[in-house]
Amino acid sequence: MSTSPPVASRRPHLLAAGAAAVTVVLWASAFVSIRSAGGSYSPGALALGRLLSGAVALGVICLVRREGLPPRAAWRGIGIAGLLWFGFYMVVLNWGEQQVDAGTAALVVNVGPILIALLGARLLGDALPPRLLAGMAVSFAGAVTVGLSMSGEGGSSLLGVVLCLLAAMAYASGVVAQKPALAHASALQVTTWGCLTGAVLCLPFAGQLAHEAAGAPLSATLNVVYLGVFPTALAFTTWAYALARTTAGRMGATTYAVPALVVLMSWLALGEVPGLLTLAGGALCLAGVAVSRSRRRTPEPVRGEAGAEAVTAGDRS
Repeated sequence: MSTSPPVASRRPHLLAAGAAAVTVVLWASAFVSIRSAGGSYSPGALALGRLLSGAVALGVICLVRREGLPPRAAWRGIGIAGLLWFGFYMVVLNWGEQQVDAGTAALVVNVGPILIALLGARLLGDALPPRLLAGMAVSFAGAVTVGLSMSGEGGSSLLGVVLCLLAAMAYASGVVAQKPALAHASALQVTTWGCLTGAVLCLPFAGQLAHEAAGAPLSATLNVVYLGVFPTALAFTTWAYALARTTAGRMGATTYAVPALVVLMSWLALGEVPGLLTLAGGALCLAGVAVSRSRRRTPEPVRGEAGAEAVTAGDRS
């Protein structure tokens, strides 16, 4: 008799977890690339360049895979997510990070996962298990710690805080709108057409993009292309793949790992050595994600006990 664990039944869960991990790592790398490209590109131009690069990459993949148009039932969610998350969110976040220090931006934007959980429970009927709530509380405490430790001397403006809060609200609304669309269309379809919708919304910045690209250094332009191909085209697709296989709240809690990874990447790529408080906050973020992603184990009955129970039931019948 085989006692090996049901690997085949766990495969979808493992693939979804791997997809979520790819998303988190690439979204963390986006913060470093945005910082590198932000000196040469304005918020709207940077968003449009990123979305156009992502749309081209996704379009090529769709042609190769012969993906057709999404079903009509998915268009409402795709359109809302494209306008709010791919378009509005990227522009407003880029703008907000020019008005406030990195710590304040990280703190305000990390309200997003909490809003996702609340909106998901209200609009999608998602459950709010105690493990998820506890993990989000731990991760949010870590995000606050990272935000406070990273706060610079530039101070914060009210406009910047409002912009970052708007970005968090757009992010949460886009995720919740995207979830129902994934019941009708593939992750690639939802991401491709959402990216195209965001690019259309950002077309008014086309003149700025052309002007700034002409004078930008090659490294900044390559960062824009990287943002489009990897943190947008690839990471948003893996996000949608994982989101289709779990709740919006659980996926939102996963993104609390981003601040911890940003600290590590900034350390390695930019030489920004984190302090002990920053490291402690990053550890809290990761611990909270681990708690929120964990599942309660249901003890399996011992074979001998199950057999004994069956015999007892037979005797009573």
